[in-house]
Amino acid sequence: MEKPALRDFLELHYGELEELNAAAKRDRLERVAPGTIEEQRRRYLTDEKRIKAITVCFSDLEGRLHMLDYDKKFLLKSAENLTFDGSSIRGFTEIAESDLRLGIDWGAFYWLPSDIFGPGKVVVFGEVQDRDGTAFRADFRARLSQLTDDLYMKDKTVAHVSAEIEGFLFKGRDAERRIKETGGFEPISTGGYYHSLPQDPLRQFIDSAAEVQRAMAFNNEKDHPEVGPSQFEMNFGYSEALIAADQMQLYKLICRQVAQTQGMTASFLPKPITGINGSGMHTNISISRDGKNLFYDGKDDHNLSTLGQQFIGRILNVADDICLVLNPSVNSYRRLDPNYEAPNEIKSSAVNRSAMIRIPLGNEKSARIEVRSVAPDANPYMLLYTLLKTGLQGPDPDPVDPDKRPRTRVLPDNIGSAIRLFKKSEFIAKTLGEGMQAKYVELKQMAADRCPKELGTLIKQSEIMFHHEVTNQMLWSMF
Repeated sequence: MEKPALRDFLELHYGELEELNAAAKRDRLERVAPGTIEEQRRRYLTDEKRIKAITVCFSDLEGRLHMLDYDKKFLLKSAENLTFDGSSIRGFTEIAESDLRLGIDWGAFYWLPSDIFGPGKVVVFGEVQDRDGTAFRADFRARLSQLTDDLYMKDKTVAHVSAEIEGFLFKGRDAERRIKETGGFEPISTGGYYHSLPQDPLRQFIDSAAEVQRAMAFNNEKDHPEVGPSQFEMNFGYSEALIAADQMQLYKLICRQVAQTQGMTASFLPKPITGINGSGMHTNISISRDGKNLFYDGKDDHNLSTLGQQFIGRILNVADDICLVLNPSVNSYRRLDPNYEAPNEIKSSAVNRSAMIRIPLGNEKSARIEVRSVAPDANPYMLLYTLLKTGLQGPDPDPVDPDKRPRTRVLPDNIGSAIRLFKKSEFIAKTLGEGMQAKYVELKQMAADRCPKELGTLIKQSEIMFHHEVTNQMLWSMF
């Protein structure tokens, strides 16, 4: 006699997941009142008996994603008083002032594929709050949310973003954390750009991850192996800045989780293997108002408006100052090697892929700028907050004498130089706040001090072990 099932947790087909997640995303884009969305979500969670827990996620100052699972009944009763120990999160609070709160962003709500994340769970983004309920200064998700809300409230200005996030697939689980015992990474395939057989391990991973993204309403566009062996990229459609940043975090989570279920590791280290191309996170930005793309001007040679050109000029003007935000790890400066199509030149270009910013040829809908110097380990919320504040409100460059061609500047080639430029920048102090400037420098300096001062040609184990997306308490105490 067959035993009766003892558990009945929510497991939905991918088509149903896509419909639910697309509707939730549409509510965010249509700016349905937060109170209305909260009421709908609470009613759904109350009525759906097959959901057992809600995963609330937030990001720390360096951009590492943290997740807390709350029993559904507890969360519905205590959503206004969800506290956690902030002193356990690098870059948050000191032990003496450890308690922080989590507010729920009910609009940023996702149904998860049960075969990848387990049955009976949904995920929602939280915003970190101080003890008095105000937005916590180190939570750049909240700061990006406030910035984009202010832009829309002022004159219905909207920032649109898409990101092209590259990564590597390696044999074995936890390959990054096991680097000390293995000595290096073993690629899952040795194919090249666009080349992968339909059922080889890399293609199976890409197909599985893309299906999860589709089910979570990412609006998939294309996916393929990249230039490096065992390297991948999966592109999804642009969205408003905060939604895009959430999807950038979920993208990496999905890739890591899918790889884990297949006995492999998805890595977003910027340059994990010596001698081959690194991974980037090319960030495409445009600004619109009342549905009109303000970066488009059909009379310009590159179809880029004056606002678009000003946006580029302001970013290039403070490129040295913000480099540590775009390239936040020791390892990320290996990617800025000019021998591997590195976007390390502080200039813009429509064709030169060594330029920090590319101007893709676009029409009225697609005109945008592409910031190519971004590493895949950047905090997406701090990244977009900084780029938008800089492009829209940053200092304009001084006029250039047309008879004097300035030499092309290049970005810092090591984290030590980037830290010094970031630390002394008045623009960073004003944009991020002096407290955040100092705290971010402290975190980055700690990692830099555990790694060789000179990068050299070989990738060192320490720059992987003490990377902010890899390190844990056991690894950190080995120093």
